[in-house]
Parts: sequence; C-alpha cells; structure tokens
Amino acid sequence: MARPVTTAVNPWLALPDGPPSAARARRLRAAHERLVTASVLPADDDAVRPVVRDSWRRSLGSGVDPDGGSPPVELLDAELRAYRDAHPLAPVLPVIRRLLVQDAEADRMIVAVSDAAGRMLWVEGDRALRGRAAATNFVEGARWSEEVAGTNAPGTALAVDAAVQIYGSEHFRRAVQPWSCSAAPVHDPVSGALLGAIDVTGGDHVASPHVLTLVRATVAAVESELRWLHRERLAGGPVAAGPAPAEARLEVLGRERARLTLPGGPLELSVRHSELLFLLAEAAVSGHGRDAAQLAAEVHAGAAATVTVRAELSRLRRLVGDDLLASRPYRLVGRVRTDAEEVRRLVARGELAAALERYAGPVLPGSQAPGVRQARDRLLGLLRRAVLTGRRPDLLLRLAQLPELREDAGVWHALCEVLPAGSPRRAAVTAHLHRLRLAGRAR
Repeated sequence: MARPVTTAVNPWLALPDGPPSAARARRLRAAHERLVTASVLPADDDAVRPVVRDSWRRSLGSGVDPDGGSPPVELLDAELRAYRDAHPLAPVLPVIRRLLVQDAEADRMIVAVSDAAGRMLWVEGDRALRGRAAATNFVEGARWSEEVAGTNAPGTALAVDAAVQIYGSEHFRRAVQPWSCSAAPVHDPVSGALLGAIDVTGGDHVASPHVLTLVRATVAAVESELRWLHRERLAGGPVAAGPAPAEARLEVLGRERARLTLPGGPLELSVRHSELLFLLAEAAVSGHGRDAAQLAAEVHAGAAATVTVRAELSRLRRLVGDDLLASRPYRLVGRVRTDAEEVRRLVARGELAAALERYAGPVLPGSQAPGVRQARDRLLGLLRRAVLTGRRPDLLLRLAQLPELREDAGVWHALCEVLPAGSPRRAAVTAHLHRLRLAGRAR
C-alpha cells in the first residue's frame, strides 16, 4: 500500500489550532450519532475530518458496535512473553522507553507498542491512566485493530499506514471517547514491511501537534536503529563508527545547500536538489521510495508541480548517477547516510553529548519545503525531548545555546531548575527566563 503524503496542511492532525469550540464538538457528536443510528454521514460535514469519516465508515462496515464490549485479549502470559521476545521491535524497545516512556508519567501519557495486526505488545507509562485504560481492555495482548476496535489512533494508523491523531469523540466506540491518542506506524527499514505502531494515549493534550511530531520522531529513531542493527548482523559484529568508505554521505544540518560526499569527492547541491535528495534519504530509512506526485507535495508548499519535480530529478540523476538514484518509484539504490540520521541514532543510543556535538544546526534551515520543515521539527523535537528528560546541566546549557531554542521558555526553565544555586551561570539563565516570560505575557 502506498503511504499517504503529508502536505503543508497536515490532514492527520486532530487539533492543529487548539481544542475545538463547544459548537464544533457538539456537531462532531451529532455526526457520530447520525452515522451509528442511521448510517448517514454527509460528505460535506466539516466537523468530521476525512480520515475520521473514512475510518468510521470502515468501522461500521466491519460490524464494530459503538456500544459493544471491549476488544478481545488474544495473547496471554507465556504466549505473550514468547511472542514479544521474538518480535522485530523487541531489540529497539529501549529506544522507545528512552524517548517516550521515561517521561510519560510526568506528562500523563500511556505509551503502547503494537504489532502489525494491532495487538498491544507493550503498554507502559502513567500507572493511574493505565489502570483506567484497562477497563476498556487497552492492555498488553489485546487487539486494537480498526476492524475490531473501531476508530482509534494505533488501529487507524495501521489501517491507513500513516501517522494520525484521534481526538475524543472522533473515536468510533463511545467507551473510549474520553481519550485522545497519537500513533504512527513502524516499518522494517530494509524490506519496508509493516512491523507495528507506536501510540501515545491520554487526555486532550495528547492530540496536540507537538505530540504527533514526537511520536513520528521516535519512529524515525527506531527505524534508524533497526537499520543499524541489520547492518551489524550482516557484518557479523559491531560496525565501526562513521560512514563506510563506499557509502555516500549527505550533510544537511545547518547548511542552506546540502553537501553530498561520494567516493569520487564532494558535491555542493542546489537548493532543490538538496531537498529532493534529503527527502529520498529519509524515505530510504523506512525502506520506501516516492513517486513524483508525492515528492512534489513534500517539496512545494503550494500547488504540487509534478512536471517540475520530474525534471529536477532527471537532472539530479545525471549528477549523482543511476547507481545511486533510481526511478519508478524514485528511490535511493545506493546507501546515503545523512548527518540527521546520525544524530537520531546517537539520541536513540542515549549518547546525547555526541548527538549535540553532531547537530550542526537545523535541517536545510532556509528550506520552506513541507517535507523538509517537518523533518527539521522532528529532529529538533527529538533532541530537545531527550536532553530535557536527561536533565544534565551541561547538556541543557548546550541545548539552550542553540539559536533555534534561544526563545524556548521550557528549555530555559528546565535549565534554571537543574543549575546549582552557586553556579555562576544561574543569574544569567534566570534573567533570560524572566525576559522570555515577560515577552510571553506581552504577546
């Protein structure tokens, strides 16, 4: 199944502009009532997002009862443990725990990892919330695929093969409408096979855009680590740090134009070629290619110019060679490692000092391409979250000095909390945080 393309207006976000008005919430509930009682749902009802409308219809067609019992628990005890131990996501569970679970209790969230069939393999995070969720069988071993449990973020993410949020009354089953969730599918980075989904569940705040960004960044780190583990298995042991001599390396961090280093030497790419090659390298991490229409949507903030993108890709292939870039779909057939991927891998392994050292700045900072902007935000969000969770003063100081985080009150507040009272930096940090708070109130 082709993966849906996320455009400048992200159709998978539940609350891009904050919580819905009371009137819109009532319209959403009324639309749900009309569907489940009379199977009527007008296509032009803008209270219901298209992804939710389609999911409701699939749920209805699958015979899901909106007031029925909880989803079945299909794996128990020893069978569950044996299945989890053998699952491809088991080796990367420490990455998920480090990036999501470690802070889940403070953030009042549940983190769940499912297999490709929607069965929950690991459900961790806030204990009180897990106790409440257990009443609906949101537990390890239960199957939450869409055709069994109706519209829900992990089940719908697996059904449409895209990161998605489901807010409150958007759930098909009424029993789970007090919850909101954000989930994204995980793929084998070599074969492209769907492995499962990573989900964050909680209150309304879980449907905010930054939570979906965090989940997608965690998936990118997980898929990057899976690729690295695959390379280690092929090599028969640990792989030495740094790119292999025969590999190409793409540098995009802090650079307006990417530098591609091939065995024959470095190339400075144009802005458009930088964007296209980076997006293809990001797709390659998950084992996917892109057609021209998908790339056009990821590169152009306005109307997708497919013909223009095809022409640019033709020029790019002549520049880098057919042994690196293939078509139908457009994909990298040679290994291209990016400095962005290196940062993700270091974060996934908990090597945060090295990740900060490697992070030379935002991904292609001048680019306005939607796909590049989303990758830029995901990487910075991943690094920010990991350093905030670690709470090391030296790393927080380095994080706070990044130009893109100089106005981030959350980072400076965390730094103020961890600096010792006698630190010579404390006064300056406190003064900067005070200025940020004053500026926030003025706005």
